[in-house]
Amino acid sequence: MESFKRYFAEFFGTLVLVLFACGTAVVLGCDKNQADGAYFLTALAFGLTLCALVYVIGPVSGCHVNPAVSLALWMERKLKFWDFLGYLVAQFAGAIAGSAILSVFVGTEHLGENGLYAPQLAPNAVLSVVIEAILTCLFVLTILCVTAKAENGAICGVVIGFALTLVHIFGIHFTGTSVNPARSFGPALLVGGEALDQVWVFILGPILGAILAVAIHTLLSYEKKARAAVPLPAPAGKKVPPVKKKEVPVKKEEPAGTDAEKPLSAPEKAPETEEERQPEPAPADEEKTPASAPKKRGGKKNGKNA
Repeated sequence: MESFKRYFAEFFGTLVLVLFACGTAVVLGCDKNQADGAYFLTALAFGLTLCALVYVIGPVSGCHVNPAVSLALWMERKLKFWDFLGYLVAQFAGAIAGSAILSVFVGTEHLGENGLYAPQLAPNAVLSVVIEAILTCLFVLTILCVTAKAENGAICGVVIGFALTLVHIFGIHFTGTSVNPARSFGPALLVGGEALDQVWVFILGPILGAILAVAIHTLLSYEKKARAAVPLPAPAGKKVPPVKKKEVPVKKEEPAGTDAEKPLSAPEKAPETEEERQPEPAPADEEKTPASAPKKRGGKKNGKNA
């Protein structure tokens, strides 16, 4: 049941993104060769739509609504493989559904599909892949960095939304800005023709960009951990007090044959004082016979004989 909720959230979020953002481009008549109000409003529509979705479905599925984002999070082991596959199916299905709803209102001639970059009127698939990879790298790297800390949860939607707006302002002129394989596949499938023939560019480019973003994020995270392990130097003019080492008492070993070998039951007595050395006085009721006056034996008999 929990998995179904996440997959449905991704389906719904991608549907809304294609319907409102691509719909804005179609309704305003955004032209990638003309930087007018429609150009900037289209870029803003993509950013605002994603910003709103982050707070709507973010607590449920994380609000990927983009196979490139799901790929990056799977590579960083933040998404299980089977959930990754489920997210892909839901995102592509949501993009197709959003394009179908949009086609009901505006037809299938233009649905906000992407196109190859054509310098000097010569479409260049290689340059288009490179541009999409660069744009996707910046966008996905922003997501990986801002979601790395839990305390950034309140501002995630704003930061991610502005990042998507930025890459659209820069990239609409070149390719119409995809950075999202599902967002490109849905409109291209219904428009068909040249748009469907070129859609592989807007699948390969974001995939390469996501891989590059993961590599850069891993490198930055490694450098951050390495710096944390090195102690910072003391500020200028401030002395750092020395660290006091805790002294551990060491027991001295006594040589063999000393008092240390005596049993515990016979503790050593303290030396006697002069008062303790004097003999105790005899009791008052007992008479002591001096040693110089021995007792007389048979005194009466001796007197008679004298």
